[in-house]
Amino acid sequence: MNPTIKDVAQKANVSIATVSRVLNNLTGYSDKTKQKVNQAIKELGYQPNAIARGLINKRTQTIGVMFPSVSSAFSSDLLHGIDEFAHDSNYSVVVCNTDHDGKRTMKYLQLLREKQVDGIIFSSEVLSKEYYEVLESMKIPVVLVSSQTDYAKVPYVKVDDYQAVYDAIQFLISKGHRKIAMISGTKGDPIAGTPRVQGYRKALEANGIAFDSGYLVYGDFSFESGSRAMEAILRKAGEATAVFAASDEMAIGALSAALKHGLNVPEDISIMGYDDLKPAQMVTPPLTTVRQPLYEMGKIASEKLIRMIETGEIAANRIIAHSIVERQTVRTLA
Repeated sequence: MNPTIKDVAQKANVSIATVSRVLNNLTGYSDKTKQKVNQAIKELGYQPNAIARGLINKRTQTIGVMFPSVSSAFSSDLLHGIDEFAHDSNYSVVVCNTDHDGKRTMKYLQLLREKQVDGIIFSSEVLSKEYYEVLESMKIPVVLVSSQTDYAKVPYVKVDDYQAVYDAIQFLISKGHRKIAMISGTKGDPIAGTPRVQGYRKALEANGIAFDSGYLVYGDFSFESGSRAMEAILRKAGEATAVFAASDEMAIGALSAALKHGLNVPEDISIMGYDDLKPAQMVTPPLTTVRQPLYEMGKIASEKLIRMIETGEIAANRIIAHSIVERQTVRTLA
């Protein structure tokens, strides 16, 4: 038979109310009492019931996290940061894979409502009016990560995508490149698509380089789309000396396609990515890229959400600094 809170109280020689206060991180007991209770819990192997605790503090100590692609390296890095802070704060994390284009988003919002999560982190997807209305009806805080919104009650944590790509193109230009192609993410994507294309075009304009639509090809942030886009660039923009891809996965796809065509990187063509995922360090040659600190972004989003849960105060938006990580896929032109 599983031990109960009453068994813990008897073993620690305290009241059930005191055990409850320790479990819920409330005040009103000494450090010595806390140690006795925790020792009794350990010796008995007592597992607190999250739902029962929720009846006391109106919380389940659980947060939901929604990703369009749970298996991607991008989501993995974000989730690592989210989970690290949540775990340290005694919260559990429920992860939902909403699929590309949010095909399952409404289904998972309903699931998280049924699980009575205390808050939700919404990643890499546009917070539509439909989603926002459901979240409003749930009356729980929401934080966006790697996304953005104008809803005043919903803070976000992200890099400045426009500025990050502007700086990447400036970096390539500083290396002597002027014929620079771009592999964009999904066309019309207001979060990670359009702002990055605008940064690309503005950097060209600022340096007196005319924009050529043949040098801009769209993918969907995946390895496969990067490979296909590179094939298109080699057909339509064969004079390009550098290719900037709006994600590391697409850049690695471009690298693969270049190698299949017998091109050496960076001797024959330079390639630059965006994200600084683990695979960027592992490919040959290692990928020069724009770093957005995903682990830190996840941790900050988790911290903001839990603070909102516990204080009821709306957190401020946060733009995280990006940086250029120079490895071995961009060469300097003479």
